[in-house]
Amino acid sequence: MGTRVAARQLLRWTVRKASSSSSAFRSLFQPRYIRCSLLCSSTSQSPLQSAQRSHELSPPPGEPATELSLHSLLDMGFTDTQAQQMYDTLSKVTQRSAAKHALSTLTALLVLGLNPSTVLKLLEKCPELYTVKESQLQQRIGNLRKLGLGEGSLQRLVAYYPPLLTVPVKTVKHVVVFLREKCLFTIQQVTDILRDSPAIVVENLDHLEYKFQYVYFRMGVKQAEMVKSRLFRFTLDEVRHRHCFLERRGLYQTPDKKGQTTIINPKLDSVLSVDQDTFLAHVAMASSEEYDVFKRLMAREWQEEELRRGSIEADGDDDVEEEDEEDEETGGKSGYRKRRKK
Repeated sequence: MGTRVAARQLLRWTVRKASSSSSAFRSLFQPRYIRCSLLCSSTSQSPLQSAQRSHELSPPPGEPATELSLHSLLDMGFTDTQAQQMYDTLSKVTQRSAAKHALSTLTALLVLGLNPSTVLKLLEKCPELYTVKESQLQQRIGNLRKLGLGEGSLQRLVAYYPPLLTVPVKTVKHVVVFLREKCLFTIQQVTDILRDSPAIVVENLDHLEYKFQYVYFRMGVKQAEMVKSRLFRFTLDEVRHRHCFLERRGLYQTPDKKGQTTIINPKLDSVLSVDQDTFLAHVAMASSEEYDVFKRLMAREWQEEELRRGSIEADGDDDVEEEDEEDEETGGKSGYRKRRKK
Protein backbone atom coordinates (compact mmCIF):
# COMPACT_ATOMS: atom_id res chain seq x y z
CA MET A 1 0.00 0.00 0.00
CA GLY A 2 2.79 2.42 0.97
CA THR A 3 4.61 1.62 -2.29
CA ARG A 4 1.57 2.52 -4.41
CA VAL A 5 1.04 5.82 -2.54
CA ALA A 6 4.69 6.77 -2.96
CA ALA A 7 4.57 5.87 -6.65
CA ARG A 8 1.50 8.06 -7.17
CA GLN A 9 3.20 10.96 -5.40
CA LEU A 10 6.27 10.62 -7.60
CA LEU A 11 4.12 10.30 -10.75
CA ARG A 12 2.24 13.50 -9.89
CA TRP A 13 5.52 15.26 -9.20
CA THR A 14 7.02 14.06 -12.52
CA VAL A 15 3.97 15.12 -14.58
CA ARG A 16 3.83 18.50 -12.86
CA LYS A 17 7.54 18.97 -13.49
CA ALA A 18 7.27 17.98 -17.16
CA SER A 19 4.26 20.23 -17.86
CA SER A 20 5.66 23.33 -16.20
CA SER A 21 6.89 26.25 -18.28
CA SER A 22 10.54 27.08 -18.80
CA SER A 23 10.34 29.82 -16.18
CA ALA A 24 8.84 27.38 -13.70
CA PHE A 25 11.57 24.90 -14.54
CA ARG A 26 14.20 27.55 -13.84
CA SER A 27 12.54 28.32 -10.52
CA LEU A 28 12.68 24.61 -9.63
CA PHE A 29 16.45 24.79 -9.69
CA GLN A 30 16.91 28.39 -8.56
CA PRO A 31 19.90 29.27 -6.32
CA ARG A 32 19.56 27.91 -2.84
CA TYR A 33 19.74 31.29 -1.06
CA ILE A 34 16.54 32.34 -2.87
CA ARG A 35 14.77 29.08 -2.03
CA CYS A 36 15.88 29.13 1.60
CA SER A 37 14.69 32.71 2.06
CA LEU A 38 11.14 31.51 1.44
CA LEU A 39 11.31 29.13 4.40
CA CYS A 40 14.07 30.63 6.57
CA SER A 41 13.54 34.39 6.42
CA SER A 42 14.86 34.79 9.97
CA THR A 43 18.25 33.19 9.20
CA SER A 44 21.35 35.22 9.86
CA GLN A 45 23.17 33.73 6.86
CA SER A 46 24.12 36.29 4.18
CA PRO A 47 23.10 35.81 0.53
CA LEU A 48 26.77 35.45 -0.43
CA GLN A 49 27.26 32.58 2.06
CA SER A 50 24.06 30.92 0.88
CA ALA A 51 25.08 31.26 -2.75
CA GLN A 52 28.46 29.70 -1.99
CA ARG A 53 26.80 26.81 -0.19
CA SER A 54 24.26 26.29 -2.99
CA HIS A 55 27.04 26.24 -5.57
CA GLU A 56 28.17 22.88 -4.12
CA LEU A 57 24.74 21.40 -4.81
CA SER A 58 24.23 22.95 -8.25
CA PRO A 59 25.17 21.22 -11.49
CA PRO A 60 27.93 22.76 -13.67
CA PRO A 61 26.79 24.99 -16.57
CA GLY A 62 25.80 23.06 -19.65
CA GLU A 63 24.91 19.85 -17.75
CA PRO A 64 21.35 18.58 -17.10
CA ALA A 65 19.87 19.89 -13.86
CA THR A 66 19.66 17.05 -11.40
CA GLU A 67 19.68 19.09 -8.19
CA LEU A 68 16.85 18.77 -5.73
CA SER A 69 14.88 21.89 -4.90
CA LEU A 70 12.70 22.64 -1.92
CA HIS A 71 9.73 22.72 -4.27
CA SER A 72 10.44 19.19 -5.56
CA LEU A 73 10.92 17.88 -2.02
CA LEU A 74 7.60 19.35 -0.96
CA ASP A 75 5.94 17.66 -3.94
CA MET A 76 7.44 14.36 -2.82
CA GLY A 77 5.71 14.70 0.54
CA PHE A 78 8.40 16.22 2.73
CA THR A 79 7.44 19.04 5.10
CA ASP A 80 9.19 22.42 5.04
CA THR A 81 11.32 21.43 8.03
CA GLN A 82 12.18 18.03 6.57
CA ALA A 83 13.16 19.63 3.26
CA GLN A 84 15.58 21.96 5.02
CA GLN A 85 17.01 19.07 7.05
CA MET A 86 17.49 17.15 3.81
CA TYR A 87 19.64 19.97 2.44
CA ASP A 88 21.66 20.09 5.64
CA THR A 89 22.31 16.34 5.45
CA LEU A 90 23.26 16.53 1.77
CA SER A 91 25.68 19.40 2.40
CA LYS A 92 27.62 17.21 4.87
CA VAL A 93 28.43 14.69 2.15
CA THR A 94 31.66 15.84 0.54
CA GLN A 95 31.49 13.62 -2.55
CA ARG A 96 30.43 15.44 -5.71
CA SER A 97 28.34 12.42 -6.73
CA ALA A 98 26.02 13.03 -3.77
CA ALA A 99 24.19 15.91 -5.44
CA LYS A 100 24.15 13.99 -8.73
CA HIS A 101 22.45 10.89 -7.29
CA ALA A 102 20.31 12.55 -4.58
CA LEU A 103 17.16 12.66 -6.71
CA SER A 104 17.42 9.02 -7.81
CA THR A 105 18.19 7.91 -4.24
CA LEU A 106 15.08 9.60 -2.87
CA THR A 107 12.98 8.23 -5.72
CA ALA A 108 14.14 4.65 -5.09
CA LEU A 109 13.53 4.86 -1.33
CA LEU A 110 10.06 6.38 -1.72
CA VAL A 111 9.06 3.82 -4.35
CA LEU A 112 10.26 1.13 -1.95
CA GLY A 113 7.41 2.24 0.30
CA LEU A 114 9.23 4.27 2.94
CA ASN A 115 7.50 7.44 4.11
CA PRO A 116 9.32 10.81 3.95
CA SER A 117 9.99 10.87 7.71
CA THR A 118 11.64 7.43 7.58
CA VAL A 119 13.65 8.39 4.49
CA LEU A 120 14.99 11.49 6.25
CA LYS A 121 16.07 9.51 9.34
CA LEU A 122 17.58 6.81 7.14
CA LEU A 123 19.70 9.29 5.16
CA GLU A 124 20.82 11.08 8.33
CA LYS A 125 22.08 7.73 9.67
CA CYS A 126 23.69 6.73 6.39
CA PRO A 127 24.42 9.75 4.13
CA GLU A 128 26.63 7.46 2.00
CA LEU A 129 23.41 6.38 0.28
CA TYR A 130 23.42 9.72 -1.57
CA THR A 131 26.45 8.52 -3.54
CA VAL A 132 24.90 5.23 -4.70
CA LYS A 133 23.64 5.10 -8.27
CA GLU A 134 19.98 4.38 -8.87
CA SER A 135 20.77 1.23 -10.89
CA GLN A 136 22.87 -0.10 -8.00
CA LEU A 137 20.11 0.63 -5.49
CA GLN A 138 17.55 -1.16 -7.64
CA GLN A 139 19.85 -4.18 -8.06
CA ARG A 140 20.49 -4.41 -4.32
CA ILE A 141 16.82 -4.07 -3.42
CA GLY A 142 15.92 -6.67 -6.05
CA ASN A 143 18.55 -9.07 -4.71
CA LEU A 144 17.17 -8.75 -1.18
CA ARG A 145 13.71 -9.57 -2.49
CA LYS A 146 15.10 -12.67 -4.23
CA LEU A 147 16.53 -13.77 -0.87
CA GLY A 148 13.01 -13.90 0.58
CA LEU A 149 12.67 -10.47 2.16
CA GLY A 150 9.16 -9.47 1.17
CA GLU A 151 7.09 -6.35 1.65
CA GLY A 152 7.16 -5.11 5.22
CA SER A 153 10.25 -7.09 6.19
CA LEU A 154 12.36 -5.36 3.53
CA GLN A 155 11.21 -1.87 4.54
CA ARG A 156 11.83 -2.53 8.24
CA LEU A 157 15.24 -4.02 7.45
CA VAL A 158 16.36 -0.99 5.41
CA ALA A 159 15.08 1.43 8.05
CA TYR A 160 16.88 -0.52 10.80
CA TYR A 161 20.18 -0.97 8.94
CA PRO A 162 20.45 1.45 5.97
CA PRO A 163 24.16 0.60 5.26
CA LEU A 164 22.81 -2.65 3.81
CA LEU A 165 22.02 -0.77 0.59
CA THR A 166 25.64 0.39 0.28
CA VAL A 167 26.93 -3.21 0.15
CA PRO A 168 27.47 -4.62 -3.37
CA VAL A 169 25.26 -7.50 -4.51
CA LYS A 170 28.37 -9.67 -4.99
CA THR A 171 29.34 -9.27 -1.33
CA VAL A 172 25.86 -10.22 -0.10
CA LYS A 173 25.88 -13.30 -2.35
CA HIS A 174 29.25 -14.38 -0.93
CA VAL A 175 27.83 -14.21 2.60
CA VAL A 176 24.75 -16.20 1.55
CA VAL A 177 26.91 -18.90 -0.06
CA PHE A 178 29.06 -19.03 3.08
CA LEU A 179 26.01 -19.51 5.32
CA ARG A 180 24.55 -22.18 3.03
CA GLU A 181 27.70 -24.18 2.27
CA LYS A 182 30.01 -23.66 5.25
CA CYS A 183 27.42 -23.44 8.03
CA LEU A 184 24.69 -25.56 6.39
CA PHE A 185 21.82 -23.17 7.12
CA THR A 186 18.63 -23.66 5.10
CA ILE A 187 17.39 -21.01 2.67
CA GLN A 188 14.73 -19.88 5.13
CA GLN A 189 17.28 -19.71 7.96
CA VAL A 190 19.56 -17.54 5.81
CA THR A 191 16.62 -15.19 5.17
CA ASP A 192 15.92 -15.01 8.91
CA ILE A 193 19.60 -14.29 9.64
CA LEU A 194 19.69 -11.43 7.12
CA ARG A 195 16.47 -10.00 8.53
CA ASP A 196 17.55 -10.20 12.20
CA SER A 197 21.31 -9.61 11.82
CA PRO A 198 21.88 -7.56 8.64
CA ALA A 199 25.33 -6.36 9.76
CA ILE A 200 26.57 -9.88 9.01
CA VAL A 201 27.09 -8.81 5.37
CA VAL A 202 30.04 -6.58 6.36
CA GLU A 203 31.70 -9.00 8.79
CA ASN A 204 34.90 -10.88 8.09
CA LEU A 205 33.99 -14.38 6.88
CA ASP A 206 36.88 -15.98 8.78
CA HIS A 207 35.58 -14.47 12.02
CA LEU A 208 32.05 -15.63 11.20
CA GLU A 209 33.27 -19.15 10.56
CA TYR A 210 35.17 -19.25 13.86
CA LYS A 211 32.11 -17.98 15.74
CA PHE A 212 29.87 -20.57 14.11
CA GLN A 213 32.30 -23.42 14.82
CA TYR A 214 32.73 -22.31 18.43
CA VAL A 215 28.98 -22.37 19.08
CA TYR A 216 28.40 -25.54 17.04
CA PHE A 217 31.25 -27.72 18.36
CA ARG A 218 32.22 -26.13 21.68
CA MET A 219 28.70 -25.39 22.89
CA GLY A 220 26.86 -28.12 20.98
CA VAL A 221 24.21 -25.78 19.55
CA LYS A 222 22.47 -26.57 16.26
CA GLN A 223 21.59 -24.15 13.44
CA ALA A 224 17.92 -23.70 14.32
CA GLU A 225 18.76 -22.57 17.85
CA MET A 226 21.44 -20.21 16.52
CA VAL A 227 18.87 -18.49 14.31
CA LYS A 228 16.32 -18.28 17.11
CA SER A 229 18.82 -16.65 19.48
CA ARG A 230 20.06 -14.21 16.78
CA LEU A 231 23.61 -15.41 17.33
CA PHE A 232 25.19 -13.18 14.69
CA ARG A 233 24.15 -10.01 16.50
CA PHE A 234 26.72 -10.79 19.17
CA THR A 235 30.49 -10.63 19.04
CA LEU A 236 32.62 -13.70 19.66
CA ASP A 237 33.89 -12.20 22.93
CA GLU A 238 30.33 -11.74 24.21
CA VAL A 239 29.53 -15.36 23.37
CA ARG A 240 32.72 -16.75 24.94
CA HIS A 241 32.44 -14.65 28.09
CA ARG A 242 28.97 -15.89 28.95
CA HIS A 243 29.59 -19.49 27.89
CA CYS A 244 32.92 -19.85 29.72
CA PHE A 245 31.50 -18.20 32.84
CA LEU A 246 28.71 -20.77 32.96
CA GLU A 247 31.16 -23.56 32.20
CA ARG A 248 33.52 -22.55 35.02
CA ARG A 249 30.58 -22.49 37.41
CA GLY A 250 29.54 -26.00 36.38
CA LEU A 251 26.36 -24.81 34.67
CA TYR A 252 27.29 -25.73 31.09
CA GLN A 253 28.90 -28.80 29.53
CA THR A 254 30.20 -29.52 26.07
CA PRO A 255 28.13 -32.44 24.69
CA ASP A 256 29.92 -35.72 23.93
CA LYS A 257 30.03 -37.36 20.50
CA LYS A 258 26.47 -38.55 20.97
CA GLY A 259 25.32 -35.03 21.87
CA GLN A 260 24.66 -35.93 25.50
CA THR A 261 25.54 -34.13 28.75
CA THR A 262 25.23 -35.02 32.42
CA ILE A 263 23.46 -31.72 33.11
CA ILE A 264 20.81 -29.74 31.27
CA ASN A 265 22.50 -26.86 29.46
CA PRO A 266 20.61 -23.56 29.29
CA LYS A 267 19.28 -22.60 25.87
CA LEU A 268 21.45 -20.27 23.80
CA ASP A 269 18.58 -17.80 23.67
CA SER A 270 18.55 -17.46 27.48
CA VAL A 271 22.34 -17.09 27.51
CA LEU A 272 22.66 -14.38 24.86
CA SER A 273 19.33 -12.68 24.25
CA VAL A 274 18.96 -11.15 27.71
CA ASP A 275 20.66 -8.23 29.39
CA GLN A 276 23.57 -8.82 31.73
CA ASP A 277 21.58 -8.40 34.95
CA THR A 278 19.01 -10.99 33.84
CA PHE A 279 21.75 -13.35 32.70
CA LEU A 280 23.55 -13.14 36.05
CA ALA A 281 20.43 -13.36 38.19
CA HIS A 282 18.54 -16.16 36.43
CA VAL A 283 21.11 -18.13 34.44
CA ALA A 284 24.58 -17.77 36.01
CA MET A 285 23.27 -17.02 39.53
CA ALA A 286 26.26 -14.79 40.27
CA SER A 287 27.01 -11.17 41.10
CA SER A 288 28.15 -8.52 38.63
CA GLU A 289 31.42 -8.21 40.58
CA GLU A 290 32.21 -11.89 40.03
CA TYR A 291 31.45 -11.56 36.33
CA ASP A 292 33.63 -8.46 35.93
CA VAL A 293 36.59 -10.17 37.63
CA PHE A 294 36.08 -13.25 35.45
CA LYS A 295 36.09 -11.19 32.23
CA ARG A 296 39.37 -9.53 33.21
CA LEU A 297 40.95 -12.92 33.94
CA MET A 298 39.64 -14.34 30.65
CA ALA A 299 41.05 -11.40 28.70
CA ARG A 300 44.45 -12.09 30.23
CA GLU A 301 44.20 -15.82 29.45
CA TRP A 302 43.23 -15.19 25.83
CA GLN A 303 46.09 -12.72 25.41
CA GLU A 304 48.63 -15.22 26.77
CA GLU A 305 47.16 -17.93 24.56
CA GLU A 306 47.54 -15.75 21.47
CA LEU A 307 51.15 -15.00 22.38
CA ARG A 308 51.90 -18.71 22.79
CA ARG A 309 50.22 -19.50 19.50
CA GLY A 310 52.23 -16.80 17.79
CA SER A 311 55.53 -18.12 19.18
CA ILE A 312 54.66 -21.69 18.16
CA GLU A 313 53.86 -20.56 14.62
CA ALA A 314 57.15 -18.65 14.46
CA ASP A 315 59.09 -21.75 15.62
CA GLY A 316 57.25 -23.84 13.08
CA ASP A 317 58.24 -21.45 10.29
CA ASP A 318 61.91 -21.67 11.35
CA ASP A 319 61.77 -25.47 11.29
CA VAL A 320 60.27 -25.44 7.82
CA GLU A 321 63.01 -23.14 6.58
CA GLU A 322 65.72 -25.41 8.04
CA GLU A 323 64.14 -28.46 6.41
CA ASP A 324 63.98 -26.65 3.09
CA GLU A 325 67.67 -25.78 3.35
CA GLU A 326 68.55 -29.41 4.16
CA ASP A 327 66.45 -30.63 1.25
CA GLU A 328 68.22 -28.26 -1.09
CA GLU A 329 71.65 -29.47 0.09
CA THR A 330 70.81 -33.19 -0.05
CA GLY A 331 68.87 -32.71 -3.22
CA GLY A 332 71.86 -31.12 -4.86
CA LYS A 333 74.16 -33.99 -3.80
CA SER A 334 71.76 -36.75 -4.80
CA GLY A 335 71.16 -35.05 -8.10
CA TYR A 336 74.90 -35.00 -8.70
CA ARG A 337 75.23 -38.71 -7.84
CA LYS A 338 72.40 -39.58 -10.22
CA ARG A 339 74.08 -37.71 -12.98
CA ARG A 340 77.35 -39.58 -12.28
CA LYS A 341 75.52 -42.93 -12.53
CA LYS A 342 74.28 -42.05 -15.95
